[in-house]
Formats: sequence, structure tokens, C-alpha cells
Amino acid sequence: MTGPTLEASASHPPRLRRHMTPQEIPWPARVRVLTIWLIVGVLSLLILVVRLPLAGQVELRVGDVASADVIAPRQVTYVSESLTQQRRDLAAKAVPEVFDPPQARVGRQQLTLANRVVEFIGSVRADSYSDLAAKGAQVKTITAIDLPPEVISRTLTLPNPSWERVATEVPGVLERAMREEIRENNLADERRRIPARVRLDLTDEEATVVSALVEDLVIPNSFYNAERTEQRRQFAREQVEPVTTTIERNETILRAGDIVSGLDLEALAALGMRQPTKSWKEVIGTAAFLLLLGILFLYYFWRIEPRLWLQRAELLLIPLLTLVFIIFARLAIPFHALLPYLFPYAALAMLLSVLVNQRLGLVVAGLFVLLIGWLTDGNLALMTFAFAGSLIGTLKLQRGDHLADFALAALFVVLVNFLTVYAFMLTGGKIDARTLLELSIAALVNGLLTITVTLLGVYLIGLVFGVITPLQLIELSRPTHPLLRQLLLKAPGTYHHTLIVSNMAERAAEAINADSLLTRVGTYYHDIGKTIRPYFFIENRTEGTDPHSRLDPYTSAQIIISHVKDGIGLAKKHRLPQRVIDFIPEHHGTLLVSYFYHQAARQAGASDTVDKDAFRYPGPKPQTVETAITMLADGAEATVRSKRPATVEEVEQIVAESIEGRMVSGQLDECPLTLDDLRDIRRAFVDVLRGLQHPRITYPTEAMLAQPFAPPALETPPQPGEPAAGPAKEERRGPTTNRDSGASRAV
Repeated sequence: MTGPTLEASASHPPRLRRHMTPQEIPWPARVRVLTIWLIVGVLSLLILVVRLPLAGQVELRVGDVASADVIAPRQVTYVSESLTQQRRDLAAKAVPEVFDPPQARVGRQQLTLANRVVEFIGSVRADSYSDLAAKGAQVKTITAIDLPPEVISRTLTLPNPSWERVATEVPGVLERAMREEIRENNLADERRRIPARVRLDLTDEEATVVSALVEDLVIPNSFYNAERTEQRRQFAREQVEPVTTTIERNETILRAGDIVSGLDLEALAALGMRQPTKSWKEVIGTAAFLLLLGILFLYYFWRIEPRLWLQRAELLLIPLLTLVFIIFARLAIPFHALLPYLFPYAALAMLLSVLVNQRLGLVVAGLFVLLIGWLTDGNLALMTFAFAGSLIGTLKLQRGDHLADFALAALFVVLVNFLTVYAFMLTGGKIDARTLLELSIAALVNGLLTITVTLLGVYLIGLVFGVITPLQLIELSRPTHPLLRQLLLKAPGTYHHTLIVSNMAERAAEAINADSLLTRVGTYYHDIGKTIRPYFFIENRTEGTDPHSRLDPYTSAQIIISHVKDGIGLAKKHRLPQRVIDFIPEHHGTLLVSYFYHQAARQAGASDTVDKDAFRYPGPKPQTVETAITMLADGAEATVRSKRPATVEEVEQIVAESIEGRMVSGQLDECPLTLDDLRDIRRAFVDVLRGLQHPRITYPTEAMLAQPFAPPALETPPQPGEPAAGPAKEERRGPTTNRDSGASRAV
């Protein structure tokens, strides 16, 4: 990663670039990340579509011919969905169709239409200007009826008295017919009954005309009610109890040559022996789905987490952890009924939250739940179960700074599991007490498995990948750690300095939203190398001869610089995490041990003849925000301690000058700090140092009490390695003002 560059000119002050943007990711890193996730995608596809090497599983579909006998390896009792569905379908088919009662509105509508038809035909009959053919053509224009030609001719040629009887009879016959319940399926029968409803005092011709007119006007008045019919059939289905089937151990499920049925596949699935085959369409569909998930994740990874593209440990951890969970999900979910509710879905999100960050954990959890839905054909209950547990577990755990956080997260996961199970069971129709009990136990065990996997994962992944965890940091922060005990016993002045600097660094890290726990713990160990030769550093000497007075500047400088190498050696010997070890060399960066460099220059008579590299710390410069904060806190604390400011304003000025010196010298070039961050860091430092540098009252002695009263004098607090009162001793020679080069503790 290319860190923020230091840009300066004669007219512009130094300027720092802050957060990395996606465009700043170097191409090698882009290629590396895309290659890793391409491999993950291919492996995921193989896991989802290739037959798993599990003993006893067979690939069969409905209609296939069994090539060998299939024997049940164990007894199993299961609810047969196929048999249950068959019985429910039979019960539903036995329910007759439901029709609404006859609608009087339809009858009235047809009576009105009949009167209008009769009236129209009467007007046609009365037309003296038209011949019979023209009148017949006019009658044919009536769309409500379809009379045969002979009936039309007979209707038009009836004598007027006969027509009057027909016109009177048609509404009566239609009304009597429409009072009956007429459905679409019995309409023809009702029309055949029309001649029997005509009065017997009519002639045959008149009765024929009446029947012909009424038959076309009779329509259904009772209609099929699909909703009520389906309600009754659904009720009938619900009354059918689930059909439970038991397969005995060593029972033959299929014989060689048998044609596979749906019941056979159901039995194989209940035994976990079915390995469904994948068609090319399914393979392509699975690949497209995984591509969709990959695009969503990489877009998030590109836009929100560009710095992770350069973290090699995280780049391997995230895909490997995801693959492990995909493999176990593939084994646990498709072939079982209860096992999917035991799978610790939330552990994936919680592990990523602790090991990387909470935001990434939640995103991966959401995508993983979509994959669960793909494996279960959209099982909403299981998807909700997985996502709810992952969400609440991650939000409650956060970084997992204490073991109590893990216990509390497990409790919330269990509670959410119970709530999810009960919600879907209570809304799923009839409650099966046995199933509810089994799922309740699974919900409880799921929470315990989740927290167990998370704790073990945090510990093992921290060891394998070198990813530092909050639990490790808390363990390292204990004063009982062997290195901290050595620091206290062998270099008490350095230990006191370390405590002050760690408070300053932690406060500053909190101010800019950096990792405050890592900053504090890393600062605890930044000067651990001084336990090898503590007497060469001024804060660890109260009196005595200066050991540097007998050494040349080159040797003294190398002794001062060697505490970095010694510290790294001690840290590796005690197996400190690499992120903590980084604080040891990076908190000095490539600064000069300036006191001895200038001393060597004075002895040589000219600075050009002195090799600066012999007086420079080996580096590297701070690569992270946390190590940069420690560098700034280390320099600011030593400078303030050596100059002994009397006012808060002087403290602020000294801290500002110390930070500016680091920035101008290029020590912050490779870490992502901004000027806003530096301003917040400076304020945090001043807040801490102000409490340490406040003036104190000199308490009166017996001799002072015998003297006339005078106002109490204010004194600055004693410095490490100095007597409680009085000026520093004259024999304390050597550098006392340049802490940044290590010289303030050089003598």
C-alpha cells in the first residue's frame, strides 16, 4: 500500500493524504485479490454441484432404474410428505364444488330483456311497409336470441291474438324458469324443461314460439364460488394428519431394476442417502448465483474496505473461513431436517467481526444467508433463523474485548433462535409438540455451538494467521506478563514512562477512531528492549556515573539503537503477535540519535565527515495509525518531561512542536494520518499531560511552621529518576532534551 505522501513547498505547509481510495489500490494487489476470489468461486461451485464423497449416497431421480439394491443403514421414522399430500389431495377432491345461491338480480335483468325483445318483435310485426323477408332480417338483428328461420317466420305470421298470448306468456315462463337454481353445468337441462312450463291452453304453434324465445333468454343465475370451495378443500386437507412412515434397519428400499418413485426418493432423503444430480442448467444457474454473490461482495470490498486489499492475512482468512462454512453447510443442510438448525451460522459473522471488523462480518453474514436460501430452495424459516442469529450475535459481540461479551452474545443468539422457531411454528398451522421440542433443543444447542466455534476459531485463527484478537491483547495487557514484569523490575523508569505514553496513545486512538486497545498494548511493549541494558537510559538511573562518559559517540549510539533489536528479539521469544512487535521498530522510525550524532560531529570538527546512518534507527517508519500515535506520544511525553513546562500553554506548544518535528522529518509519510487526525491527537496528548504537569503545593516542615507565614510555593512534579525536591544533580550529564533520538534517556 502506498501510504499518505508528505508534500511540502516553500509556500505550502506539509500535507498528508488520509484514507486510501479504491483508485489507489496498486494493480498487483487488485490482481491478487481477484485471483483469490476467483479460486474461491470455482471451489464453491464444485462444492455445491459435485457429488460429495459420502458413503452410501446415490444419485437417482424419479423414473430412473436402480442399478443395485439400496439397503437402509439404520432405522428412521419420518413424516412422508408424498403420502400426506396424496391423502390430503383425496380429501380435497371429495369436497363438492360450492355455488352461490340463485341471484334474483340476474332474473330481473333477463325479464327486462325479454320484455324489450317481445316489444321489438311486436313493432316489427306492426310494420306495414316491410315484407316478410325484411321483417325476418330485422328479427335476426336481436343479439339476445338466436331463433331458427322457421321460428322467425312462424312468429311473424301468427295472428295478432295468438301473438298477444305469446307476448304475455314469454315473461311468465321465463320468470318461472329463472326462479330455479341454474348453473353452467345444468343450463342445457333447464332449457329442455322450458316446453313443460308453457301453459297448456296455448296452441302448438304458440307454445313453440314461446319455448324458442325463452330458451335463449335463460342463463345461469348461480355461479361457482372458487374461494369458498378452496376454503372447504383446504379445511379438508388440514384435517388429514401427517402420515408417518418408519423404515427399519436393513430394509430394502430399492431393488436392482426397480423404477424409482417419489416415495423412494423421499425415503432416501430421510436416510440422508440421496445425492441429487445436477443438470447443466442447474450448474449454470448455480454459477450465475455465485457470480452474483461475488459481484456484490467485491463491490463492497472495493468501495468500503480498500485497505484490506493489502492485508495479506485478512485476504487469506476471509475466503478460507467462508469456504469452510460453505463446505459444512453443504454437508449439513440439504439432506437433513434437524441438523440445519444446529449449524452455527452466526459463528461466521462473529468471527469476522472479531478478527477483521463488524461491518465486514455483517455483509458476509447477509450473503451467506442468501446462499442458505439457495441450498434450501428458499426456506424462509431457516434463512430467518440464520440471519437473525448472525445479526444479534455480531451486534452484541462487536470486538469481543471480554469473555463476558461472548457469553452475552451466546445468550442473545439462543433467545433469538427460540423466537424465530416459535414464530414460524405458531404461524405454520397445527403445532406438532414433538417437532417443537426438537427445534427448541436445537435452538439452544445452536447458541452453544456458535459461541464454542467462535471462541475456538478466534484462538486458532490468531495462531495460524497471526491475526491479533482482543482476547490476546487483553491477555498481553496484564501486568503479570513476563516481559512487563521484567520491565518493572529491571527498568522501572522506562515502565513509568511506558504507562504514561500508553495512556496518551490510547486517548489519542480513541479520538480518531483507531484501535485503542491495540495502541495501548503495543505501547506497553514498545521499549521492552531496554531491559537488556537499562542503566544506559537516563530514566532508569537515579545517581551514579554516566556509563556513556567512557564510550565514544558511535558506541553509545549503537547501544541506544540496539534496544530496538533487543526488543524485537524478546518479543519473538515470548511469541508476541506481529502487530504488537511492529510497535518496537516503528515507534522510532528512521530518526537520528541526534545527541551522539552532534557529539561525534563536534569531535570530528565537521558533520560532513560523520556517517549519519550509523546514528539512525533502522526503521521502518510507522506503517499504521496505531504505531504512528505511539511514536508521537513517545516523543511528546519525553520532550515535556525534559523541558518541565510551567503552564498549559507551554505544554501545548511543546506537544505541537514535537508532532510537527515528526511530520516535517517525513516519519509520517507511510501511515494514513490526516492533519485533522494530528490536531485531535495533539488535543488528546495535552489533556493527559495537563493532568501530569499540574503544579503542586510544597507542604510545610516543622522549621517552616516556626517562621512567619508566607504563601506556599508551587513546584513542578518530580521527574522519573530525580529526587522528590531540589534541582537535578550536577553529575547527571548527557542529553536531557532530545527524547526523539533516544538521548533523553541515554545517560
